[in-house]
Amino acid sequence: MTIKVKIGEKVPQVTFKIRENSQWVTKTSDDFFKGKRVVLFALPGAFTPTCSSVHLPRYNELSDTIKANGVEDIICLAVNDSFVLNEWKEVEKANNITMLPDGNGEFTRALGLLVNKEDLCFGERSWRYSMVVNDGIIEKMFIEPNEEGDPYGESSAENMLHYLNPEAEIPDSVTIFTKKDCSFSARAKELLKTSHIPYEEHVLLEDFTIKTVKALSNSTKLPQVFINGERIGGAEDLERYMSEKQQ
Repeated sequence: MTIKVKIGEKVPQVTFKIRENSQWVTKTSDDFFKGKRVVLFALPGAFTPTCSSVHLPRYNELSDTIKANGVEDIICLAVNDSFVLNEWKEVEKANNITMLPDGNGEFTRALGLLVNKEDLCFGERSWRYSMVVNDGIIEKMFIEPNEEGDPYGESSAENMLHYLNPEAEIPDSVTIFTKKDCSFSARAKELLKTSHIPYEEHVLLEDFTIKTVKALSNSTKLPQVFINGERIGGAEDLERYMSEKQQ
């Protein structure tokens, strides 16, 4: 891996084929980077472990905070086709992220970050990295160390946010498991909304079964709220938690 483009240089000028509204649309690098400041993070592939468990979800979760610190858009690039990235975006509910399919690897190759993953039957894929692009010029790059396996850390959303604003506070990571037409679920969600706390919601029988929440919380009661990996409990437990936090 030999990086070909440096900080202060223009991003590669290539053409992308994007699938939008069941139609093929042709876009160029300028459509994504010209006249604005954006964050791009690139990863080996959709639906792969680290990409699905940490990289994409965390950028999606912190998107509002990242954008509040001088960024107009957050782009996820992978050497995958548009069908795959569109489906991954839907599955991951990554509505705050713009997907950029570098299907032929032209953009990634021009950066010098295309790597051989034939040992995994992946063919050529992107190395994991992130960068800030300001009006088409690379402002900053975070490239994972050239080590075996799948290193992750340099290109994380947290590292990017620290670069954009070292004083920025990382919001709590909140997940709530709910049930439709449940007054207690509605009560917990309303408390989070009025407290301006963003959260990720999972709905019973749509996103999980009762066995899942039983395994996570040792309870079948809903809702179940988790904050930064800690189980808070139901609506009343959340109210107590919020009250104690404000004291």
